[in-house]
Amino acid sequence: MGNRLPAILIAIGVLLFIAYSSVFVVNERQQAIVIRFGQIQDVKSEPGLYFKLPFGFMDADSVQYIQDQALRFDLDDIRVQVSGGKFYEVDAFVVYKITDARRFRETVSGDRESAESRLRTRLDSALRRVYGLRGFESALSEERASMMREVRGELTNDASNLGLTISDVRIRRTDLTQEVSQQTFDRMKAERLAEAELIRARGNEAGQRRRAIADRQVVEFIAAAQRDSEILRGEGEGERSRVFAEAFSQDPAFFDFYRSMSAYREAMGASDTTLVLSPQSEFFRYFEDAAGTKPAASTATGTTTGTATTPATAN
Repeated sequence: MGNRLPAILIAIGVLLFIAYSSVFVVNERQQAIVIRFGQIQDVKSEPGLYFKLPFGFMDADSVQYIQDQALRFDLDDIRVQVSGGKFYEVDAFVVYKITDARRFRETVSGDRESAESRLRTRLDSALRRVYGLRGFESALSEERASMMREVRGELTNDASNLGLTISDVRIRRTDLTQEVSQQTFDRMKAERLAEAELIRARGNEAGQRRRAIADRQVVEFIAAAQRDSEILRGEGEGERSRVFAEAFSQDPAFFDFYRSMSAYREAMGASDTTLVLSPQSEFFRYFEDAAGTKPAASTATGTTTGTATTPATAN
């Protein structure tokens, strides 16, 4: 019995190893592909405990686990050209799921990186085509959703051939490239400067127009004021003449005397006034006769025309 115990333990160990090698577990986030001698034997997509032939290391049955959940890969800094000829940088991502594990194994040997590499190439091409048919503004408008559906439609066939299903395609970022950013900035700056010049020109035009209107109104106001003043002055002169005429008609002698006195005041008002007149001049007829009826006195000979220098001091 003692000699048989080690053999029994070895047999038990071998049985346990065979049992362990014949069992595999699939959880809710996995799919399992059973491969026998390099060929796909079965695909297990439901979670649970399953059995297979043991000794997978002898290429009998082996299990390859495939993820059964939504997966994502990103594509960054894609340089795309829009319809206007300018270039932009785009970041996008794709959400997909492995829905056909058998085909996934047959096409890319179940290698997720190989599948994503193929999809990246196709995504790059689809984004370039979709952006190339539109302007940059489309990616920032309501048309963006239709652009993404169009890109997803172009990826669907390729993804299906790989055993994948595309759930969604999204654009994370759409930016101007460095050179386009500078060009856009320069263009916007030029537009703002042109707009400022236009506003300034319109302001100058409006200012000149208003100044011209104001100058014309000033001229009109001054002309109207001068016209009114001339009218009033003429009316005043007329009234003055009328008053003088009435006064003259009432007492012509006094009026004549008053006018002579006013003339003397005007002529000899300054202290250095010099008059060169004949003594018999009508201007001096009130000097010797208050009534103004007798002519001024003659010189010694009575006929000589003299020069009178009269200080303008007399009242």
